[in-house]
Amino acid sequence: MPVQRDAFAEWTKSSYSAVNGDCVEVKTQNRQTLSVRDSKNPELGILDFAPETWSAFVLDIGRP
Repeated sequence: MPVQRDAFAEWTKSSYSAVNGDCVEVKTQNRQTLSVRDSKNPELGILDFAPETWSAFVLDIGRP
């Protein structure tokens, strides 16, 4: 399922977060960038991806 470019205006936790909520968060910074950070340690920084690259990654890890 591709990521909609404007789907994450705020930091959004992964639906696969552990019971305590520790996981990754995503946010669209602009139309060309999707940012990812560690929800446990957001001060450690973010990784930026093109939305198409992130969508391809998510699709790939979802395959058996």
